[in-house]
Amino acid sequence: MHEERLDSHSVHCPYCSMPFDLPLDLSQGSHQTWEDCPFCCAPIQVRVDVSPMDGELESLMLGRDDEVL
Repeated sequence: MHEERLDSHSVHCPYCSMPFDLPLDLSQGSHQTWEDCPFCCAPIQVRVDVSPMDGELESLMLGRDDEVL
């Protein structure tokens, strides 16, 4: 993980709708991972799409554990 590539994004939990800041490591490129909601502890799917040209975030999707992202 590269500290200089950590970006924080404001998101809402797909379960409890509480807002929280989600740190993303864009140096990993496009990837899919899981994070637990800091409020309700539900497992959240996180899909991160990063541009291969400039390394910038193209899209960020969050979903419940039973959704297909």
